[in-house]
Amino acid sequence: ASAGVFHHAGIKIPYFAFFAHDSGIRTSDPPLNMLIAMALAAAVCVFNGVYPWALYSLLPWEATYEPYTTTHVITQLQLLFFSALAFALLMLSGLYPPEMKLANLDADWLLRRPARRAAEAAGVAAMALRSGALEQLRAAVAPAWRLVCRWHDPHGAVSRGWSTGAATTALVAFLAFYLVFFFV
Repeated sequence: ASAGVFHHAGIKIPYFAFFAHDSGIRTSDPPLNMLIAMALAAAVCVFNGVYPWALYSLLPWEATYEPYTTTHVITQLQLLFFSALAFALLMLSGLYPPEMKLANLDADWLLRRPARRAAEAAGVAAMALRSGALEQLRAAVAPAWRLVCRWHDPHGAVSRGWSTGAATTALVAFLAFYLVFFFV
């Protein structure tokens, strides 16, 4: 597993970044906040590599793994050296597959194309359902709306002026109903 990671991250990316043909892309330096974030991430990586026991001490169980034993270091160096040697030999012999300018279609293609079309179709269906539901709601509410408009019309029963006696009578009737309904 580490040889495959080294092949891609340690050999191919630097080689094709520095020794491949110029793609013509020109960039500027990243902003200060990105530089600070990259420096902090690099510092955490270096600290974890130099003092791995500081990270192991945070684990909820006892860690007995020692990354810098002689056997482990030699084994990893052999894997890394021979994967770099294989890459160099394949590049020098011309057997390494040539670099091609193609679109990289990863698994996210499944989300970009078909899922987008499905979401658009679902949106069209939801809008049709919404407009139909609104029409039915308007038809169901229309009689009640006409009644409210008739009562609250400028000449309706609620809009005309009430005398103080009529308002007091209506309030007393409401309070009497309240007392009877909640205390009986």
